[in-house]
Amino acid sequence: MAAAKRKAESGILASVHKTVAGLHDTGLVDKSTMHQFDELCLTPVAPMAPEEIRALREREQVSQPVFARYLNVRKDAVSKWERGEKRPDGPSLKLLSLVKAKGLKAIA
Repeated sequence: MAAAKRKAESGILASVHKTVAGLHDTGLVDKSTMHQFDELCLTPVAPMAPEEIRALREREQVSQPVFARYLNVRKDAVSKWERGEKRPDGPSLKLLSLVKAKGLKAIA
């Protein structure tokens, strides 16, 4: 049910964004408001626990070195994330979120 709700929410959000973009094109919505709507439509990025990262990699059926290549990070980074020694952030966390939502094919 939660996945269906998220999908419905994203569909509604996409429709609202399209409407606001049209209003922006006609000059009825200013640039600042348009930027706020753009930001609202970004894929949320939440921190990931070490167990989540390992489970994600195992779900995709790849080794740490292969997973690291997909994410454009060093193999030891993936190892440290999975052991909880370090936490992914920035672009790495965004890529992990995309893989979680859509699989490795989303970043291949």
